Amino acid sequence: MKMTFRWYGADDAVTLENIRQIPGVTGIVSALYNVPVGEVWDTQKISDLRAEIESAGLTFEVVESIPVHEDIKLGRPARDGLIEKYCQSVQNMGDLGIPVLCYNFMPVFDWTRTDLAYRLPDRSTTLTYNHDDLSRIDLSRGTGELPGWATAYTPDALNALLAAYEEVAEEELWENLGYFLERVVPVAAESNVLMAIHPDDPPWSIFGLPRIITHEASLQRLLDLVDHPANGLTFCTGSLGPEPSNNLPDMVRRFAVRGRIHFAHNRNIRMTAERCFQEAPHPSQFGSVDMFEVLKAYQEAGFRGPMRPDHGRMIWGETGRPGYGLYDRALGATYLNGLWEALQRSG
Repeated sequence: MKMTFRWYGADDAVTLENIRQIPGVTGIVSALYNVPVGEVWDTQKISDLRAEIESAGLTFEVVESIPVHEDIKLGRPARDGLIEKYCQSVQNMGDLGIPVLCYNFMPVFDWTRTDLAYRLPDRSTTLTYNHDDLSRIDLSRGTGELPGWATAYTPDALNALLAAYEEVAEEELWENLGYFLERVVPVAAESNVLMAIHPDDPPWSIFGLPRIITHEASLQRLLDLVDHPANGLTFCTGSLGPEPSNNLPDMVRRFAVRGRIHFAHNRNIRMTAERCFQEAPHPSQFGSVDMFEVLKAYQEAGFRGPMRPDHGRMIWGETGRPGYGLYDRALGATYLNGLWEALQRSG
């Protein structure tokens, strides 16, 4: 296992020097955040980012992510040209020796929360999701009322996109994902890049949009679309955990032993009601995810890929990007490393 840490580049309040000082963290998860969706990632820009990471004594382990254009998800005529550009970006990162690409196929919205600074009893703040609260958000004014949403859609643009997805049911989205993977996975394999899809977060439909990467059977279906070792998973406990049918340790055993989990996101969540959860400290006792059993399953499966603590509370007066402060994620990385050492030594 390689412990990694998400870094958002030069404007991240968490610096590479900060990250380098976290015991056991050796790798960085990052991306080119200023490239428009659908454009090719320039080799020189990727190389510059890798050089900056390596100058801090760290390695560039995972690209998270090269976003998939909505025209690809919708199956529009423009998708072929966009897929060609996507393949070129994958090839460019492979040429520079970056081994894993985390991506998602969520329509319109990436991970979604209803409160980015919910105050916990210990006075720390955390990300929360309440499905009833989400249903009360008015999208007629664009994405302005959606907490923390990075893509600022105007009302007209958002309404047009939502209307387009009314014609795309789950099966059509599966077909469009298959079309994408059939063309990208061979390029990834030739480029020594492992494709690692991130589950939908939360793992159910929001705003009437289809979401398909949500539970064990859907992960298997994803792997079956293109049955190749380069087609794999980002296994995110915080995304899959809110779905009651998902037995996370069993799922890790099933997919990791076959070498199809290429990236591990370990995040704890505490379920507060049906389709309602708070993001919790990483140790098992604080949430609904048995992190010990999850890591035990990884260890038994011989997992050697990158892993990172995923999201964290804001503690000790820290302010910054919600979910991506330094202190709680550093504690999470240390906890995960401690579990891993204990499992290895006791095995």
